Parts: sequence; C-alpha cells; structure tokens
Amino acid sequence: MEDEHYFICPYCGENISMVIDMTVRRQRYFEDCEVCCKPILIDYTADNDKLMYFEAATADE
Repeated sequence: MEDEHYFICPYCGENISMVIDMTVRRQRYFEDCEVCCKPILIDYTADNDKLMYFEAATADE
C-alpha cells in the first residue's frame, strides 16, 4: 500500500509531496527537494498501513 504524504522542506520551506510505501516498516534515506534540489534526510516508520513517525531533516542533522 502506498500513501501520499506532505511535509515542509527544511531548507526552502516549500510544501513537498511524496509517496510512501507503507509495506516497508522503516526507511531512512536521502531525497532531493523538488524545489531547491538540496538533500533531505527522510526518516519514517509505518505499522499496519499507518504512518507512525515521519521526519524530514537537513542532511547535516
């Protein structure tokens, strides 16, 4: 199952949309902002098709 999730880019402050694969319980990876192109550290946890935790941080955090 996939779910669309919105968050604020920690660099430019733009509202960003991304699709999260809810069948993966935990992921931590870098994804470039579609507006300012800076690397965002995405960290999330899902359980029973629900997003339990989500963080979008700068690459240096």
